[in-house]
Amino acid sequence: MKRPGMPNPDPAAFIKTNLPISHVPSIPEIRLHTAGPASGLWRLAGRGEADPPPYWAYPWAGGAVLARHLLDQPETVAGRRVLDLGAGSGLVAIAAAKAGARAVTAVDIDANAIAAIGLNGAINGVDIVARAADIIEDPPPEADLLVVGDLFYDPSLALRVMAFLRRCLASGIEVLIGDPERAYLPQGELNRIATHAVADFGTGTGGKAARAGVFSLSGNS
Repeated sequence: MKRPGMPNPDPAAFIKTNLPISHVPSIPEIRLHTAGPASGLWRLAGRGEADPPPYWAYPWAGGAVLARHLLDQPETVAGRRVLDLGAGSGLVAIAAAKAGARAVTAVDIDANAIAAIGLNGAINGVDIVARAADIIEDPPPEADLLVVGDLFYDPSLALRVMAFLRRCLASGIEVLIGDPERAYLPQGELNRIATHAVADFGTGTGGKAARAGVFSLSGNS
């Protein structure tokens, strides 16, 4: 456990030193700083060793399936303004930029994730605007496409996210969701448009293969 009064390490320096760069399973076009058993992430997060690792340190299936889809279907983002909500490592944002998006913004509430996104964007040679913020109670952003990877693992968060996505859709923003059908995914409001086999490091699955879907909100064209 972290000793009281000890300052947290610099996020970018810690990530560079302790999270090696590797290709994302199922997405060889993208490399990320990814945590391993010896990364000691609890030191960066200011938590205990037994606490769960932060979400941004691993590629989750929802983000992986969205990234795979955008790279395979670049017309989805080409020339458009894309916002990645709950961006984590920046995997989906990086895929959008590689696929030809005009501008990409990545938003996450974890400041350490923002540091990781900056580093991961540089590794992959793309420019991403990264913001540490909780925007899901805000008005819809200035974007053409909102991408959401794996934000339906918690019931209260799922409700807040869906309310925000409905507002975005009503304002004319297209919404795409990537998810391996976790418990709180509101499938009755969604249209499946693609399925891909990807590795899932979320919820303690350790990289187990998952068939994850890409969904649009009912009402998307």
